[in-house]
Amino acid sequence: MERGRVMKAIVWTAYGSPEVLEEQDIEIPIPQSDEVLIRVRASSVTAGDCEARSLQFPLWLTLPMRAFLGFSKPRKTMILGQEFAGDVEAVGHAVTTFKQGDPVFGTLGFGEGAYAEYICVKEESEDGVIAFKPANMSYVEAAGAPTGGLEAMHFLRQGNVQAGDKLLINGAGGSIGTAGIQLAKYYGAEVTAVDSGDKLDMLKSIGADHVIDYTQDDFAQHGEQYDVIFDVIGKGSFWRGIRSLKPNGRYLLANPKLWKLFAGFFVSRLTGKKIMLALATRTTEDLMQLKELIETGHVKTVIDKQYPLEQTVEAHHYVETGRKAGNVIITV
Repeated sequence: MERGRVMKAIVWTAYGSPEVLEEQDIEIPIPQSDEVLIRVRASSVTAGDCEARSLQFPLWLTLPMRAFLGFSKPRKTMILGQEFAGDVEAVGHAVTTFKQGDPVFGTLGFGEGAYAEYICVKEESEDGVIAFKPANMSYVEAAGAPTGGLEAMHFLRQGNVQAGDKLLINGAGGSIGTAGIQLAKYYGAEVTAVDSGDKLDMLKSIGADHVIDYTQDDFAQHGEQYDVIFDVIGKGSFWRGIRSLKPNGRYLLANPKLWKLFAGFFVSRLTGKKIMLALATRTTEDLMQLKELIETGHVKTVIDKQYPLEQTVEAHHYVETGRKAGNVIITV
């Protein structure tokens, strides 16, 4: 490819409100020998994108993140956007899996950059993963699948969710939770989904056996005991949740506060209940398995809203309201 061609991108200029995101014209990247250049068709806005943008991490993570990104503002031109779906535009000479024109999807992990018309992705990486797009999904649907699907897959494996298990998902209405419901049903679990009342019909439509509106009801007051509790958002009473576990139950913490890390350490050692919080890893094999589950009809993407690239600021504002049901997609 010739150098000097430009593209539109949403650049992250400072820490703060969504208004720190600015549309700019920047140079289209040139793929290295092991990279794939992708013409992005769609991306998404995750809670993680909003946390990074505003640096709203738990205190124990804030200083390391500033050291990594820049103390007063991002130290270099940065583009947010973890997930992508699009078409291969060009490949480096060492790439063997993909060729120009292939439809693909994937996630970049913390090496973000999908709020742009083009992005370079390594064919194989410890952070980002890429695979052929599911044949039965549009680009918009595929862009919302990888992060939530891989996170949910990781934690449900950690919890060894099996047929017959009673599983509760706290914060079930987002991208991780909606994928988690569908994967848990595929594994054969009985699923109780907890979120706000306006999301309950959607949660039932994707397979939840029971739903609870947390604004009106406290699941811990029901007296039910669960084999697994998957706490996606890290809110609500941790201790009441622990009491709602069966003996030898598993509590999966996807977004732990520092004190919960310490509490989990002691709970796991003083009781038969296991507190699990290992960070998710992303592998090509896992993304391929997710693709297969999508193509066989076991997992679909729940889409709340779509915004064009130039309205990324508005999309971030909406996600920060907490009303997001499933995924918010950026079309490029």
